[in-house]
Amino acid sequence: MQVWLRDGQETWLLLHIEIQGQYDRDFPKRMYTYHVRIRDVYDRSVISLAVLTDERETWRPNSYEDERWGCHIRLEYPIVKLLDYRNQVETLEQDSNPFAIVVLTHLQALATRKDPQNRLLWKFRLVRGLYERGFQRQDILELFRFIDWLLVLPKALETQFDQQLSAYEEERKMPYITSIERLAEERGEQRGEQRGIQQGIQQAMQNSILKVLKARFGEVPSAIAEQLVQVDNLDQLEVLLEKAIATESLAAFEGSLSDE
Repeated sequence: MQVWLRDGQETWLLLHIEIQGQYDRDFPKRMYTYHVRIRDVYDRSVISLAVLTDERETWRPNSYEDERWGCHIRLEYPIVKLLDYRNQVETLEQDSNPFAIVVLTHLQALATRKDPQNRLLWKFRLVRGLYERGFQRQDILELFRFIDWLLVLPKALETQFDQQLSAYEEERKMPYITSIERLAEERGEQRGEQRGIQQGIQQAMQNSILKVLKARFGEVPSAIAEQLVQVDNLDQLEVLLEKAIATESLAAFEGSLSDE
């Protein structure tokens, strides 16, 4: 971003943000690598920030360090751990910042994963809060899509939610999220598109990993290819792609694949 400081000086702010959803022992190294590459390309100061959305309370990687023979490098970067906001529900609900809704939705998606009835209550509570905050129609629609995407309900409870929402909108005379019929149709289309996009990205990353291994080591054993097809998490595939680039041998990569 090109900005002007209070003294009138023009400057650039290069913001590098990583959102990490699960534990990865190599995450600090990746933060350092991306930070250095961005700086190398633009030759300007870079501000790196990690947003940790995982469920490990004690995992808080905030630095990368390497030292050998008197050569020492270290990168420290700020982190935001979403779990830290678990006890700030009331504050988040009262905050007019849209990101407060995003954080609260994520936390409730984790908390209600095995409690569909409570998830139904929270989903309606969150959507109702969009109206009570006074957001504009388009903001309500965009935030609703995010809430609906994370707080998925069993079919029976989803129907109950739609009925509650329809009644609430009718009461407020603000039918922003549309009728139940259209809502159900859009929801089905969106989830179908999301699944298709994710599968396409997943397959592309799997193919990229195989191409890297083949370029480096020649023919790739079918056992590795078969194991790789079973990995459907994009974060894990990204880690495996980096390992394919850096690994010393196919055997070492296969060991990493088993760890995933």
